[in-house]
Amino acid sequence: MEFALSRSRSFGHVLRAVAPCILGLVPPAALADGIGLPDPARLEVQQAQLARDIPGSVFALNPLRNDQGAVDAAGTRFTLTSLNPAVNHWFVLEIAPASGRAQSVHLESGDAEGTRLSLVGGDDPALRIDRDGEVFDCRPWADGALEEARASDLPFAPVCDWSLFVRNPVRGNRTTREAVSQFLRDNVIFGDSIVNLIKGAFYEDAFMVSSEGIEAEEDIDGVALLGTARLDRTPQIRPYWGFDLVGDDAGRVTAGSWYEIEDAPGIYASAMQPGMIAREVFDVPGANGLDGVERNADVYLVAFDLTRFELGYEIGTDHPGLEWSSRPSGAGRHYQAPGPDGFDRPDPLVFTGMLSPNLYDRVAATFTGGFKRDHGAWRFGQWATFNWGNHYGFLSHGVLFSRLWPGLATLYVTTEGEVGMGTWAEADAARLGEMVFARQNGVPLIENGVPGSQVTSWGGGNWSGSAEAQLRTLRGGACMRQIGGRPFLIYAYFSSVTPSGMARTFQAYDCDYAMLLDMNSQELTYLAVYTRDGDEIETRHLVSGMAESDPRGSGGAVPRFIAAPDNRDFFYLVRPEE
Repeated sequence: MEFALSRSRSFGHVLRAVAPCILGLVPPAALADGIGLPDPARLEVQQAQLARDIPGSVFALNPLRNDQGAVDAAGTRFTLTSLNPAVNHWFVLEIAPASGRAQSVHLESGDAEGTRLSLVGGDDPALRIDRDGEVFDCRPWADGALEEARASDLPFAPVCDWSLFVRNPVRGNRTTREAVSQFLRDNVIFGDSIVNLIKGAFYEDAFMVSSEGIEAEEDIDGVALLGTARLDRTPQIRPYWGFDLVGDDAGRVTAGSWYEIEDAPGIYASAMQPGMIAREVFDVPGANGLDGVERNADVYLVAFDLTRFELGYEIGTDHPGLEWSSRPSGAGRHYQAPGPDGFDRPDPLVFTGMLSPNLYDRVAATFTGGFKRDHGAWRFGQWATFNWGNHYGFLSHGVLFSRLWPGLATLYVTTEGEVGMGTWAEADAARLGEMVFARQNGVPLIENGVPGSQVTSWGGGNWSGSAEAQLRTLRGGACMRQIGGRPFLIYAYFSSVTPSGMARTFQAYDCDYAMLLDMNSQELTYLAVYTRDGDEIETRHLVSGMAESDPRGSGGAVPRFIAAPDNRDFFYLVRPEE
């Protein structure tokens, strides 16, 4: 990542210059089995497709894709495509009968770390699955399992002994959420009862494992490591958050101090008001002054020790979307396709807006992503006139859906498990082969520890405001902080703030880099931490009012993003497998 704004060259120009580097960045260990990378000649052709001004399809955006084909005795052609063999998460299976219409299915690996997938040919083709050294063939189209999975209306329907999931199209609205959450509630999805769900509804062998034993002592205490924010005043305050803390005073905390969240090791909380920030912070140029309302508005922060978690990102059923934002006009549009990259639907891939079932027993927290597509581009100013308006890019499970543009704030995860946040640079196009997740959302609030260059520019930063066009509103944001080489991801909920107030707060907490996420409601700034009471999961919201965003069925509320599809994108943190 580079911390400089670059506007001079097109995406295609940049990619053509760095494309030869993509192949060399893919870890060889990731390609040992299953579908490998395309040969150099094919890779060159596919890189050229990505380098076009208008690539035109999801496939064209992903130059590392590769496929295998086979034809059975009846003349049916099978094609298995890995969208990114280096990541090994998502596949498309196309079945084309000798006569009749071809059908495509979006498959997800049930265990991306330990499962390899390939297609074997002959008169009776099969999916060959290598699961941690156990190799077996599966023909879900032959035994009716594939048809049953597609007809189930479940966002994730298991096939091939739970080694694969069929990702089915669902709607992230209340009606669908009720149906799915009720299904999961009836079978109970956490603790020992996940075994009952799997045995009773699908297979005899459960793949879930217990997450007991996660409360091992840390080598270094996170509270001590995080220290305190740089404040001039540190009174005791009583935040309105929805979880209990270790070491607080009957619900009261010292402003700017960190506390471990009870029953959630490695997750910490802090609270303050921007008016308490030390003078030395305000003396650094780059942000506007704060008004009286903003100075006294509560800010709640949650820090995650990334040595104890893995970060992931899922796209919502509807948002952020692939179509044009209504904001760019004139030179900010190419007017040749339904979206800036040449398409407005992910077909044949499917967005479920829901956590994959193989992560249920390890999930520790979720929080909402960034702007939906309509707000995720520039309306006016220089940014609106190049790169088709600079629509915010995103990538999930190693698959690029919307191009990542230089100059935009980006939260990302690599194949090595590195979680980073920075300003995407032209040279970073060479890193696409190692990206598993990435989400852009505007320009930085903090860069190299100080306010970003566009913090004081409403149009230049594309900060947006409330429905009443007020710059001060409810907002959510995130920052990265390295402490002695130990990374922390910090999420912050601002009850009423401008971008300047966000920048000063992150600056006071010594963040290295910070970015805006979403705004204007508690539904769009949602964060929940999950604790466990025996076999049950307990949802602890950052702010108690966020509970209203959890979907409800006949049995009551269930965890948002986990037990039902949602129309918004979200990040999640899971504890590593033991």
